[in-house]
Amino acid sequence: MKNNYGKKLMKILILAIIIVSLTGCGKDTSNIGEEKSPTSGEIMVLGSSALQPLAEAAAKDFMDKNTDAIINVQGGGSGAGIKGVLEGSCDIGNSDVTADVKFADQEKIKDLVDHKVCGIGFAVVVSKDLTIDSLTKEEIKDIFQGKITNWSEVGGDDKEIVLIHRKSSSGTRLTFVDKVMDGEKEDASIGITKPESGAVREAVKVTEGSISYLALSYLSEDVMEDVKPISINGIEASNENIAKGEYPFWSYEHMYTLGEAEGLEKSFIDYMISEENEKNVEALGYIPMSKLK
Repeated sequence: MKNNYGKKLMKILILAIIIVSLTGCGKDTSNIGEEKSPTSGEIMVLGSSALQPLAEAAAKDFMDKNTDAIINVQGGGSGAGIKGVLEGSCDIGNSDVTADVKFADQEKIKDLVDHKVCGIGFAVVVSKDLTIDSLTKEEIKDIFQGKITNWSEVGGDDKEIVLIHRKSSSGTRLTFVDKVMDGEKEDASIGITKPESGAVREAVKVTEGSISYLALSYLSEDVMEDVKPISINGIEASNENIAKGEYPFWSYEHMYTLGEAEGLEKSFIDYMISEENEKNVEALGYIPMSKLK
């Protein structure tokens, strides 16, 4: 009897072990091959204030379609965007210029991957009190280097020229130096410096005889009530003239990732350059990649 009881007990124990094992296996196998959805999760997108309006609009549309995704978009300037990716404080860094322009140390940026998402034009803008409608590149250079100090020297009224610069980390400023100043630095000791587009708009609005520059995407009808864009070499600042290769002051907008983009990062960048998002690109004053190829 004892033997039979022992055998029965052993069978019960073995059966229990098998059941527990199978239950555990069932839980494990349910996760085999399971991957995180590329349209869920949370990412931080940081950087260029010039690209910020488009990134915000695209993020809203993307999140409306993909309710498990959270995309936070902030400005701060191109330098902040690239630095943020390198330091891990953001997932995508927006920039008006390439990383090598912002960071001379090639070793530091070697793991960054550049994603061009659109083109963006810029305009030289002046205060509304001025009668100037166009300047040559040479005149603009001389103005920003302090060689021309009165608007009467370039066919305008007898008014002192007031320079309004962007801060040194601004990608817009670097694009201005590259494309308009032909690499020659402005004299930043003359005039005043503002941190971002909104501050430039306000400064130009309230300062007679002032001159600066803003992204075309920023020049809404509302903004145009406060500042006046002028032509360069007689060519109007427009996306059409940029696409035709006639207007010089423009650049690509870049989204940087540390290594190849994956998951939600990749899905959002793909959406930025998609046909679906072109409605936002054009409505907000940017240039679709399809028109720049």
